[in-house]
Amino acid sequence: MENAVLLLKNVNVIDVITGKITYSHLLIQNGYITRIFSAHKQIGNIHKKAVIYDLKRKYVIPGLIDMHVHMKKDYAPIFTAAGVTTVRNTGGNVGELENLIHANDGAPTPRVISSDRIIDGPPGLWGENSPWNINVNDEQSAGAEVRRQVEAGADFIKVYGWLSKEIMEVVVDEAKKHQREVSCDLIHSVDVTATDAAKMGIKWNEHASGILKDLFPEWTMQANEDVWKDIDWENPDEKKIRDVCKVLVEYNVVLCPTMVLYDQANLMRNYWYSEEKIMDKIKENSVLMQHWRRFIENTSSLSILGMQHTFNKAISKAYFDLGGLVVAGTDTPAGIFTFPGMALHRELELFVKNGLSEIDAIRTATINAADALNRQDIGVIQEGTIADMVVLEKNPLKDIRCTKEIHSIIKGGTVYTQDELLEKVPVEENIKKSVEEFMNSFLDTNYKSG
Repeated sequence: MENAVLLLKNVNVIDVITGKITYSHLLIQNGYITRIFSAHKQIGNIHKKAVIYDLKRKYVIPGLIDMHVHMKKDYAPIFTAAGVTTVRNTGGNVGELENLIHANDGAPTPRVISSDRIIDGPPGLWGENSPWNINVNDEQSAGAEVRRQVEAGADFIKVYGWLSKEIMEVVVDEAKKHQREVSCDLIHSVDVTATDAAKMGIKWNEHASGILKDLFPEWTMQANEDVWKDIDWENPDEKKIRDVCKVLVEYNVVLCPTMVLYDQANLMRNYWYSEEKIMDKIKENSVLMQHWRRFIENTSSLSILGMQHTFNKAISKAYFDLGGLVVAGTDTPAGIFTFPGMALHRELELFVKNGLSEIDAIRTATINAADALNRQDIGVIQEGTIADMVVLEKNPLKDIRCTKEIHSIIKGGTVYTQDELLEKVPVEENIKKSVEEFMNSFLDTNYKSG
């Protein structure tokens, strides 16, 4: 429900900075929080035009931020229904997501901060050049692609692991000229380690990738069976991990471990699932379900990713303990059953299982994520910030699983129930038409030529 002025009465506000809970009233005007005051005081005639919501001591946290997704229009409202009000799109096409990127703050879809197509090296993990990836092996093409992406409106640049070290450096240098940060996925790299990337000036490390390459120089995802067997996958050397992490901390790298991706791959057919109405809506998306079912049949590729889950968690905890900036992300819809929106709640659960407190886990998807994005207007509940909030039935500081028990979602000052947001999910026929129109537009602009 969209209103210019809202008054949220009698709500327990969780301050993600201090970790304290205050019983408060919140006044929201034109999509922003304009006043927070004690609910123990009389309201009086605070604003004659305010629409009042008595939340009866429910709990409220900032809107959640998923820092690693691959967004599509067909499941965008599902993220919001799960309380995810902002996403960082780490590889896609800004043209395809134009309507989402430029939607108003109160829209029923998440705020989208996006890269454009992934810059990889030949032959390309995802195949030939497409609207979503490009393979380059010379400096001129690399620089030209960065400039094209900047002009197209990319917020940051994403590089992939088959890009050579020399060309990756060219991408980073060109991105710096245009005030764009660079994000790296080094899972499949044979040439670049995490510390190499950090020293180049790459700010974002996705999946805690490239660290295994630092630890085991002979290892790659393509290594022979003997190399894999030489690694004790269940007992990471914590000292060696800390030594690598110290270098990344020194270079102020932001680590997005996407533990849920590795964990689901490890669990394979026993993958995590949670019984919520959102899950029923996700199952209606035949494209997503077919995508995951194909992956789950490919047990060999899942097993080599899943066996890394213990290292992934050890790296995440070491980086956090060293004071590095760790943020929550899911890689939705990659891998198997990384459910839109809901996978982020699982990621928070994994952080707690990994030794973080509930408030620290919530911070990875709120204030820490906002800090990494240099956004002071989201990720917290403070006067002057955008009114993105999730109203919860129970206290998530007692049990992190309570983040899934959602009463309502407030996005840019607009109040939604989960049912209202799930009704916004487009039908598949409209999505297919939209994809066809985008593909035709992409070909017309001749991006494919690189």
